[in-house]
Amino acid sequence: MATAKEREAELSASKEAVMEAYDKLQEAKSHFRLAAEAAGLELKEEATDQLRQGRKKVEELSEQASGYMKEQPLATLSFAFIAGFILAHIFSRR
Repeated sequence: MATAKEREAELSASKEAVMEAYDKLQEAKSHFRLAAEAAGLELKEEATDQLRQGRKKVEELSEQASGYMKEQPLATLSFAFIAGFILAHIFSRR
């Protein structure tokens, strides 16, 4: 059988091992949090870049459409009339 000193030493060693494991767990938690924050920042930056590119593309398409409407006003008016006529027939039928 183990003596009281041996049990006390074993208990002390177990406590130290548990505290060491707990410290490592806390450190891993901290690293995980930092990695998640960094990944979130990267995704935010990527989304912001895509938003900027999308806005730029919308502006380009808007300028092209405005230019076409100025160059071809009759074709634009005809297209708008036909599209409105078709939509009116689609939505007026019940």
